[in-house]
Amino acid sequence: MAIAESHAQRAREASARFQISRSYADYHELLEQPDIDAVTIATPTYLHAAMAIEALKSRKHVYLEQPMALNAKEAARIVDTAKSMKRVLMVAQPWRFNRHTQLARALIDRGDTGEIYHARGYWMKRAGIPRIGSWYTQKQFSGGGCLTDLGIHLLDIALYLFKESDVLTVSAQTHTRFGQRNMGEGDIGRSEVDQKKTFDVEDGAVAVIRMKSGRSITLETAWACFHPPDTREFGVELFGAGAGLSLFPLRHLRHTLDGSEVVHYANGKPAHAEDGLHHFVTCALDSKKLQTPPEESLKLRKVLDALYAAAASGKDVRLG
Repeated sequence: MAIAESHAQRAREASARFQISRSYADYHELLEQPDIDAVTIATPTYLHAAMAIEALKSRKHVYLEQPMALNAKEAARIVDTAKSMKRVLMVAQPWRFNRHTQLARALIDRGDTGEIYHARGYWMKRAGIPRIGSWYTQKQFSGGGCLTDLGIHLLDIALYLFKESDVLTVSAQTHTRFGQRNMGEGDIGRSEVDQKKTFDVEDGAVAVIRMKSGRSITLETAWACFHPPDTREFGVELFGAGAGLSLFPLRHLRHTLDGSEVVHYANGKPAHAEDGLHHFVTCALDSKKLQTPPEESLKLRKVLDALYAAAASGKDVRLG
């Protein structure tokens, strides 16, 4: 096992914490090691495409953090390289592996909800901007703000539970109300901070996604907002013709002979072998089918690009 980290102190800390015997300041040296079969890339987004493509060309399987690249064009190059090199490429979409997501999918597949026609995802942090002045808050390095950081996961959950990824049109509105005033900062991230750098990403966003099937999705995301402290800041709600589901935690809202009831599910933690990273390793070792195919990850990136285009133009953007 080895780590590549250009920041000497962080390299020492990670090596000590995870008992990693080899450390490289240049990731190219790590990719040259013949005994390394797979890598995980957890760097600022603007580095993802170049690093992933180089790793794949070095015949390494790649586990890539979300978002997979700055834009869909870069993401497509990564997917094409993985295919040509016949390597496993998996983008981190961890909420698919959450026990409650899996239970929700089982309930839908069993017909307990009827047809799901709408999903609402929300992630409204009260003060969660990742270190103002870091790469997170600069568009050239991150590609976007809370919609990129939070919204893409909500969208992935909805599409996974829909078992559908064909988006017809999108509309969106973004807001920057706190970061530029140096407000709403959280404790996420350990990268360097330059207070002179402009905060040029959104810290709030609302989106509407229309599927080819006629289904719909709404997203509400914020890194910072005046969200009531007695309400949940994160969740996904699914509305079906026969019943509804609310995640996280999972609740099943259904009719009974006496009216209606809510079934609560225990907050079970996924077993070790059910998480995304172990799924990636299993697929790489045993050539199993990925639960998160890179083609679906690419579609997520395309939808994200369309949402930003819609927010910039003030008009709906058509994908299909």
